[in-house]
Amino acid sequence: MERKHMSAFALYQTLSTDLPTPAKKPSLQVAAKKKKKKQNGVAEKKVNTVKSQIKSEKKKIHKKPLKSSQIQEGCKGLTEEEECLNGDGEALDALLSDLARVNNSRERASKLFQWLISPLPAKAFFRDTWEKKPILVQRKNPDYYKGLFSTAEFDCILRQEDIQYGVNLDVTSYTNGKRETHNPPGRALPFTVWDFYESGCSIRLLNPQAFSSTVWNVLSILQEQFGSMAGANIYLTPPGTQGFAPHYDDIEAFVVQLEGKKHWRVYNPSLLLVEEAINSSPSNMSTERRNVVLEAGDLLYFPRGFIHQGDCLPDAHSLHITISSYQKNSWGDLLHKLIPAALDIAMEEDVEFRQGLPLDYLTYMGVQNSDKDDPRRTKFFSRIESLMKKLTNYAPVDAAVDQKARDFLHDCLPPMLTPEELASSVQGAPARWECGQVMDVGAHINTETRVRVLRAGCARLCSDGEAVHMYYTTDNSRVYHKEELKSFEIKPEHTDAIEFLIHSYPKFVTVGSLPCDAVALAELLFEKGIIHTAEPL
Repeated sequence: MERKHMSAFALYQTLSTDLPTPAKKPSLQVAAKKKKKKQNGVAEKKVNTVKSQIKSEKKKIHKKPLKSSQIQEGCKGLTEEEECLNGDGEALDALLSDLARVNNSRERASKLFQWLISPLPAKAFFRDTWEKKPILVQRKNPDYYKGLFSTAEFDCILRQEDIQYGVNLDVTSYTNGKRETHNPPGRALPFTVWDFYESGCSIRLLNPQAFSSTVWNVLSILQEQFGSMAGANIYLTPPGTQGFAPHYDDIEAFVVQLEGKKHWRVYNPSLLLVEEAINSSPSNMSTERRNVVLEAGDLLYFPRGFIHQGDCLPDAHSLHITISSYQKNSWGDLLHKLIPAALDIAMEEDVEFRQGLPLDYLTYMGVQNSDKDDPRRTKFFSRIESLMKKLTNYAPVDAAVDQKARDFLHDCLPPMLTPEELASSVQGAPARWECGQVMDVGAHINTETRVRVLRAGCARLCSDGEAVHMYYTTDNSRVYHKEELKSFEIKPEHTDAIEFLIHSYPKFVTVGSLPCDAVALAELLFEKGIIHTAEPL
């Protein structure tokens, strides 16, 4: 008999019954808050417990956490050429200042990523670890990530910004195997947020890049390393508590410990479990658990699908930022866009795809007929296989990739400009109002002006078959998808010039060298913030 698939959510249910409760539970103040809110008619958001759909199986399934040695093994065995020269870390503000002078944004992204995972070399990481296994980097340097974010900065954000519960911030708790969200309506003010924290609740800040210029800068650089959106959440957890149930994510996760320390368990993602794991009792599982403790300055990476949970030790709070990327960036996600388009083309061009199904196919196909030993079923599957193979001849791969690229450009953060980029772009143009009149509006682009695109990945040409559009990120919001995707139509005679500009990066080229009468085009691209000049206008 075929093994039944067990969902990860059902797996979480079995996990939660075995996990030891945190050393310190949220105090009764949380319950009092909830009771008071209920009396006042305030509805609370809760995370419902998902029940297992496999009712026929009574056995509980237990997952083995990966041993800390398994998580750490990627740091061992580095050759001399692979050792990172910046192993002790460089102050983040100094590093970002140095990176601002790097001429190529792709090189800038590569250097920043190397700092993030140091001393593990990036080349070795992508070869041996990326999408394959977790890895732990322990530095014994609590100041390594200093300057990225802090609890003090979070407190300032609460006081100065319009932080809304459920939109920008979540208040959560996880006790006795039950996860709850305690978000009241409205703005999250320090008085209430810190009261929740003192009551044992975890605080999650969503989209911190919208409020922290440093986080924005780091993520806007890293997104060019991944070719995919780089996002982040920040988690503040009181000592001795846990804010979230065991779960998995659909992203590649880099857990950066900023303050305090946190205890993590990471589980192998396979849902087809070995027999000894199926038969393990809770008492046996407790002896097989291994701890991974992140301290300030440490990094934990785990790929999508790895079940994980973190809880605070009794003697320290925890502040960490999870930097994420590669969401919906798989071959399957590309095929979601490619296959429907290929079918449309195939049905239009190939009569075989338009031929009717057999008159009697419902009598031998479908789930109710799946156990039949009927030669017509074999013939049916053979025809499907033949059509699927033939479908590749009609697959518009480049067009599907452009659809993925448009999604990426919509997801992207706008670039945080370096001082040089600011001075030489439209945002730093000297035009202003002074002494009762407009000043410095006479500077114009001419054929001798040297220009280039602002960043390697900030713009892209795409065609819908009828027209060519330029898609760009420079007008994006720091809040995810707050704005619509930015684009404008390009005249056919200008497409070669834009391709030339994009492919010339990081070199500056003169406007006169573009393969068209390009002064008007350069002015348009400059006004959109897509290009900047070698020298301020």
